[in-house]
Amino acid sequence: MDRVILHCDLNSFYASVELLDRPELKKLPVAVCGDPSSRHGIILAKNDPAKRFGVQTAETIWQAKKKCPELILLPPHHRLYRNYSQNVNAIYDEYTDLVEPFGIDESWLDVTHTLHLFGGDGAALADTLRRRVKKELGLTLSVGVSFNKVFAKLGSDYRKPDATTVISRADWRELVWPLPVGDMLYVGSAARKILGQYGVSTIGELAACPRGMLEELMGKLGGQLHDYANGLDREPVRSRHEPERVKSIGNGITFPKNLTTQAQVTAGIGLLADSVASRLRRAELYAGGVHAAIRDPAFHDRSRQRQLVSPTRLIRDISAAALELVGELWRPPSPIRALTVTAISLMPEEEAYEQTDLFTAGEVPNRKRQERLEAAMDGIRRKYGGGSIAFGTAKPEETGSSFQK
Repeated sequence: MDRVILHCDLNSFYASVELLDRPELKKLPVAVCGDPSSRHGIILAKNDPAKRFGVQTAETIWQAKKKCPELILLPPHHRLYRNYSQNVNAIYDEYTDLVEPFGIDESWLDVTHTLHLFGGDGAALADTLRRRVKKELGLTLSVGVSFNKVFAKLGSDYRKPDATTVISRADWRELVWPLPVGDMLYVGSAARKILGQYGVSTIGELAACPRGMLEELMGKLGGQLHDYANGLDREPVRSRHEPERVKSIGNGITFPKNLTTQAQVTAGIGLLADSVASRLRRAELYAGGVHAAIRDPAFHDRSRQRQLVSPTRLIRDISAAALELVGELWRPPSPIRALTVTAISLMPEEEAYEQTDLFTAGEVPNRKRQERLEAAMDGIRRKYGGGSIAFGTAKPEETGSSFQK
């Protein structure tokens, strides 16, 4: 039996919530944005009139204002958005116990085993959800209905706002394959660029590519994208009440002033590595790899990642790996606006020590001592505050950052 999966996407969520108390602005171009004075001056959300001027999420305020001089800017209220998100998901809970949020404004619902209680028609249930959310909360939904998560997501994106789109087993090729490859889940700009070099511009062309070729080009992601394009996604919808294994732990800083020297970058990475290591210890996890990313003042992002010789949650190991990766991406005095360090390929303690014993058995006692030292630092910070003690070169004053873990 085919599954029945709904993907529900709240339309222009931040902007829509803000306009609930400002109905006089609904027909005017409005955007929710960060604070320009703290260098977070980017568009977080926009309403439909702003979209018609070409205003885009994540572009800078000055870019948006250039397109739409009359654009009305509103500050964000994240607690309010969380409350509305919880209220929407509470409505979904009335129809299935399998509700998986995908960000604050999107959720998948698996109604395969409950649909018969509500009429047996996926599209009709989607319409019911749209009516309820509009009547009870004043927000609109776009809903995709399909037999897997990827196509349900495509359906919710297919028509906006306030629409239901069904992608069925019978006609999915006619509907899905002509779409741009970038419309499919997890096909970001980097994957789109790689695929474009091989003439792949539609989902159908992606589906026709040999799976082995895609894996050679993009690793595991290539095989996943091949399966998604061919309707083979079998990823289950996870209840939001079910604990999910953490896949990565990372932190980033946007600096008040651009970093231009090696000392500044080393200090920034030290701060981030310290934070990531502390969070790994709290989660009782180890990193099998490290990912580092830099952003320049023009918002161009570059990143690298690598696997580690042995799993770790030590500041020095994460910092050293991140510094090497950033060294492949950057040369002073080129300015850096933001840095991100992420622990990847995470594993529990028992699995980590099995690998450590295999590769670096002689280092285990020293590593355990260092872990105890860093764990003691965590205790001091919990008692006396995050800035009470720092490790090594992790000096906020080098970067001008007031970053706290």
